[in-house]
Amino acid sequence: MAEKTRYSDAELEEFRAIIQAKLDKAKKDYDELKSGVSNEGNDVEDTSPTFKVLEEGASTLSKEESGRLAQRQMKFIQSLQAALVRIENKTYGICRETGKLIPKERLRAVPHATLSIEAKEGGIR
Repeated sequence: MAEKTRYSDAELEEFRAIIQAKLDKAKKDYDELKSGVSNEGNDVEDTSPTFKVLEEGASTLSKEESGRLAQRQMKFIQSLQAALVRIENKTYGICRETGKLIPKERLRAVPHATLSIEAKEGGIR
């Protein structure tokens, strides 16, 4: 029997459902992170000047960290959206290095993967 060169439409639909669920959650998480960056939070106007400086520093640090997390989350969202495009093109699950199918187990764990484990680890010569 010849080696499969792509996943069937039914298999692609299974992956689409996995990706869509992850995408919905990722967008919700992104919105929460984004609101954390833009929210001013509790005001410290009525507290001592020393506490105010410390509070503002902690707030700035927290906003910077939230901003970095939001950027990572957006990159993840874009990767998931690209995976949906590959499903539409029926190229989903094909390793971009080897041209072989990425195992289903890997795609279930990392649905936006574009490399097989051996290609990712550099085992391809």
